[in-house]
Amino acid sequence: RWGKKCISTENNQEGLWGKLICTNFKVSFIPQDTSPKQKSTLSHLLLGEHDIPLTCLEQVVTVNDTKGKKKVLGSNQKLKFNPTELILYCKDLRVIRFCFDEAGPESARKVCLAIAHYSHPADLQLLFGFEYQGRRYHESKAERVNGSTPRGLQTPIFDRSSDWDREIKRTNASEWRVCSINQNYAVSSSLPEHIVVPSSLTDQDLVQYASSFTDGRIPMWCWSHSNGSALVRMSSLTDPLQQKKTEQKIFAAITKSHPQRNEPFRSDLDKSLPSILDIQSAFVKLRQICILDPFEESEERWLSTIENSRWLEYVRAFLKHSAEMVYHLEGGNSSVILQEEEDRDLNCVVSALMQLMLDPRYRSLIGFQSLVQKEWVMAGHRFLDRCNHLKKNDKEESPLFLLFLDCVWQMMNQYPAAFEFTETYLTVLSDSMWIPLFSTFLFNSSKQRAQHLMDFAKHKAIPQGEDQVVYFPPVWEWSQQFSTKDQTLFNNPMYVGKGAACVQNGEVKTFKRKPKAYSSTLRGPPTNLRNGVKGGEETLTRRSSLANELKSELTPVKDESPSERFFKDWFSRPADLQGLLIPLLMPSHMAFWKLFFLRWVPEACISKGGPVTTYHKLSQLVDEIEILQSQLRQYKGTSPGNTPLTSSGGNPTDQRRMYFQASSPDDPSTPPEYLTSSFPFTPTGNLSRRTVQGTPISKFLNGARIWLSTETLANDTV
Repeated sequence: RWGKKCISTENNQEGLWGKLICTNFKVSFIPQDTSPKQKSTLSHLLLGEHDIPLTCLEQVVTVNDTKGKKKVLGSNQKLKFNPTELILYCKDLRVIRFCFDEAGPESARKVCLAIAHYSHPADLQLLFGFEYQGRRYHESKAERVNGSTPRGLQTPIFDRSSDWDREIKRTNASEWRVCSINQNYAVSSSLPEHIVVPSSLTDQDLVQYASSFTDGRIPMWCWSHSNGSALVRMSSLTDPLQQKKTEQKIFAAITKSHPQRNEPFRSDLDKSLPSILDIQSAFVKLRQICILDPFEESEERWLSTIENSRWLEYVRAFLKHSAEMVYHLEGGNSSVILQEEEDRDLNCVVSALMQLMLDPRYRSLIGFQSLVQKEWVMAGHRFLDRCNHLKKNDKEESPLFLLFLDCVWQMMNQYPAAFEFTETYLTVLSDSMWIPLFSTFLFNSSKQRAQHLMDFAKHKAIPQGEDQVVYFPPVWEWSQQFSTKDQTLFNNPMYVGKGAACVQNGEVKTFKRKPKAYSSTLRGPPTNLRNGVKGGEETLTRRSSLANELKSELTPVKDESPSERFFKDWFSRPADLQGLLIPLLMPSHMAFWKLFFLRWVPEACISKGGPVTTYHKLSQLVDEIEILQSQLRQYKGTSPGNTPLTSSGGNPTDQRRMYFQASSPDDPSTPPEYLTSSFPFTPTGNLSRRTVQGTPISKFLNGARIWLSTETLANDTV
């Protein structure tokens, strides 16, 4: 269907002419005049620059300017007027407008109805991933030996007992064991088939206790500290008659697993944190502010409106509660039990954040992916419902995973050298939720995944017993979405992790878990290196911030509590990037994640500005260092003593890890022209605006007005 994609740039407010097509996977716009792809755009192997996956569509709106009519289209709905415009509101916060100036009225109507219909699939099996992966499996058959391929993933999936065994050994959780009573989901429909439980409990005991918990979700081990304390998550008890008796036996077993037999600390997250409805409400307000509302207020008013959405307040609440639980586990030397009614939403956020703070393994790329796989995917987070992929129940929708990624970004923003991955990686990971080609974000539980993929395998004539990871891979196979070159945008040049901490006598010193009291964990790098940034300028703002924050919210007391002493002691010392990390938690420390929320907004896009300019220069420096290291090795000859310093991601040493590579002395020192604060995304051609007149502050000074195509589109005037 011929139409025009309405975009605005400095030199063009007319738009692109081309053909609008709807498939069972995406809405695709093919420009009449193909222009070379911008260097600043991340090249997706399955999606073109103007493509939108159908699962990414939030709302399909048709407009007739001449009649002043507008209609939000759902599945199988009729359209009584010929549309002159189509507005697509996307879940990744894009707003895209197409004008049918020269298209026939009937063809314009048909394409609008087709997009509305196919973006509301009646069944999960109708999502394009099932068609795509079936075809991919058979087309790649020649590449596999005997019809099967061993897993090539570095990221553990935790669908096998061996994955859990490795995690038990890694954390030295000797009093815990892998239990398979949920084989074939006999006990719980939402737990994985293999879980970790106290060694003192028999399978018979666990089967008996399961009936007392919501959906049979018996307490599940997440992680163990070197002091013997464990992190455990559980659902609520449903049987009031058996509640006290069952609780006592479970708690006694967890106490017995502790070397000092310390009693566990329980936290009821339903009483302590915002609900999923609160989080959804805050996100809807934030989306309205960032995308749908006109950028016509003063910057001061705009920032206060962001604050009033309560999104950052909720991000802070989850970080703060996670830090408090970390104190009980590390400083209080007690096991921590996170309890939530269903154990599938808030527990996912807090358990993952706690482990991110406690264990540097999860701050590496592979480690972080294993954390998401373990605490979100296999733990039974309702991705299908919370993402509302089938658009059947808006009340179940809630961006819990995005909230978690924002919390992770807050920590990355405060400790930039502690994480192997970048904010580009977090943004791409969030965007992957709306690409229905991978098993990670499509299902509500392991059981639902197994059932659908079993039916899928039968339908596609895939041999019985074939590994599901082979024929329906998880999102962690990034090579299906991005080239090797583009994947280097995930690598943080500042990362100080295992294998890259320091070199002494030609040997790489690596992080090793050791038993220690909490005070000894506070010893970190020298005072001239704090949070991965040279200099001591951050000391005053960082010192004792959480302790002061906790004090302000508690009744004043003469003596410091143990938790206050713990936080005061921790913040008074340099942060150990390979040890415990506690984020700054005053409201003023919560930053707005601009790359994610404002990447499609032209007014917020700074040419040759933003964090990417630092990333660009650091990447070049790291690449130059690695080239010099390689040349030194060639000069000296290879030996165990001069092994290259590589990231824990395990990339081959002969592969360039940095996206921006070392420049020659003749190259200009300034950043490339295509670099903007939205890199590697670009607002041009994505956000529909009829005029672009500057940044919020310039509008405040000049009194300029900017408006979007929104619900009042037909009646708006400039």
